[in-house]
Amino acid sequence: MQVLQVQLEIRPDPAEVARARRWARSRLAGSGIEADEPLAETLILLVSELVTNAVVHTGCPAVLRLCLPCPSAGTATTVRLEVADASTRAPVPRCADDDATGGRGLALVDGLADRWGWSSEGAGKRIWCELDRCGRTGKGAAVPAACGAEPSSYGGLAYEAV
Repeated sequence: MQVLQVQLEIRPDPAEVARARRWARSRLAGSGIEADEPLAETLILLVSELVTNAVVHTGCPAVLRLCLPCPSAGTATTVRLEVADASTRAPVPRCADDDATGGRGLALVDGLADRWGWSSEGAGKRIWCELDRCGRTGKGAAVPAACGAEPSSYGGLAYEAV
């Protein structure tokens, strides 16, 4: 399967979150994912949450990366979103009370993504999540056999850096 990998450098500025959402939405069109698909809206929300976390909690530049299916890949594909930053602080899910104005980002990622995680990487870390294109997304969603339960292979990548 061919996958298009695109990335955007993010400055440690809250205005970057809106720019990241616009950028991600513009990249979906070329992948065969329609703007009105539930997957597109979920992906944009996940971009917003992970970029916000990087900007707010690290104060460091970050890199947003999307691994998108090529239009010829069909509908049984996985979309991967990654945010890498130079902070060594591990992401920590919080329990926000009803009056809190923040602290729900990783809970949203956990509820919306089919898979997510993070890893240390050099002097920083990479937080990632995946959405299966077919079927419903989110934990507990049935993943049809055509989607496969394992993350997709990313051989044969095309690259675009911004």
